[in-house]
Amino acid sequence: MFEDKSQELTPISKLGEFGLIKHLTEYFPLSNESSELGVGDDAAVINPGNKKVVLTTDVLAEGVHFNLGYVPLKHLGYKAVVVNLSDIAAMNATPTQILVSLAVSNRFPVEALEEIYSGIQAACGRYKVDLIGGDTTSSNSGLVMSITAVGIENEENIVKRSGAKPNDLLVVTGDLGGAYMGLQILEREHAVYLADPNMQPEMEGYDYILERQLKPEARTDVKTILEELDIKPTSMIDISDGLASEILHLSDQSKVGFRLYEEKVPLDNLTISTADEMNLNPVMTALSGGEDYELLFTISPNDFDKIKNHPDFTIIGHAVEKEDGNFMVARGSNQLVALTAQGWDAFLNQ
Repeated sequence: MFEDKSQELTPISKLGEFGLIKHLTEYFPLSNESSELGVGDDAAVINPGNKKVVLTTDVLAEGVHFNLGYVPLKHLGYKAVVVNLSDIAAMNATPTQILVSLAVSNRFPVEALEEIYSGIQAACGRYKVDLIGGDTTSSNSGLVMSITAVGIENEENIVKRSGAKPNDLLVVTGDLGGAYMGLQILEREHAVYLADPNMQPEMEGYDYILERQLKPEARTDVKTILEELDIKPTSMIDISDGLASEILHLSDQSKVGFRLYEEKVPLDNLTISTADEMNLNPVMTALSGGEDYELLFTISPNDFDKIKNHPDFTIIGHAVEKEDGNFMVARGSNQLVALTAQGWDAFLNQ
C-alpha cells in the first residue's frame, strides 16, 4: 500500500468518522456558482438556475473493480471520479459536483485515505467540479467507493441513448482497446511478482496503455468540440464495458440496428503490438475490453462533411432498421459477424 514501510501510520479510530471527513475534505474549495453549500452540513445545496440536473452514481469494490496489488491509491481516487464524469459527458452535460462515500476496513490507515483523496482532489481540479459531500463507514471486506456525480445543462443540449435513426453515422472518439491491454500487462506482471517477489516488473514501453487503464480521462472536451463544429449528436453513450456492448445499448434504446466496420475501429499502435504479443485479436480488445471511457455517438448523415476530417473522431459505421440487426462487417470482405455483449459485467465476471 505504501512504498515507505517505516512510515508511522495513523489509525482511523484516532480521528473518528466526523474528524476523518473534516480532515479529508477541508481543502476542497467550491468553484461552481451552482454549488451553494458543500461539505459540513446535513446536506449539500445545489442551485441549477433554469437548467436541468443530471445525476449518476457508480460503486467500485476492491477485488471486483480494482486490485490494490498494482493500483496506486491516488490513481484509484482519480479514476473513481473520472468514470462518473464520463457518464455526465455521455449526456452532453457539464459536470459540476461530486459526492464521495467510502467503506474501509481497519487495515487502511488515515494516510491511505489521504492518498485516495489526493487523487480525488486532482480530478476535481482537472475537471473543475466541486466535492460537496459524502459519507464514510467501516467495512469487513476491504475498500468500497461510491461516487455520485452531478451535471447541469440546458435541456436542449442533453443527449440520450434513444435518438438514433436509420442512416445516422456511428462515431467514436479517440482510440479503443488500450485500457484492456494495460490491464493485461498489470495482471501479467502482478502474477510474476506473486510467484517471485524478487522479480522486477517489466513495464517499460507500455506507458500509454498503462495510463489508459490506471489514469483514464473523461471526454468532457467533446461537448465543446461538437458545439464548435455545429453538431448535436442524435444519441450518445460512453465506452465503459466495450464497444460491442455500448452499440447494443444504443440499438436497444433507439430501436435501430447497426453496421460496424472492422477496418474502421481506431486502435493505437501500442495496443495492436501488445495484443499481438499476447496472441489476442486487437479488434476484440476494443469490442469487449472496456474502460476506454471514450464517447460513442450517432450524428445525422447531413453532418458528415463537418466531422469527416477531424483527427479525434472516427466514423465507424451507421444505423440501419432494427430488424436488420447488429453486425460487424469483417475486414476485407462483406462477411457479417453478429455483435454480442461480451464486455465487463460485475455479476458475470466473478
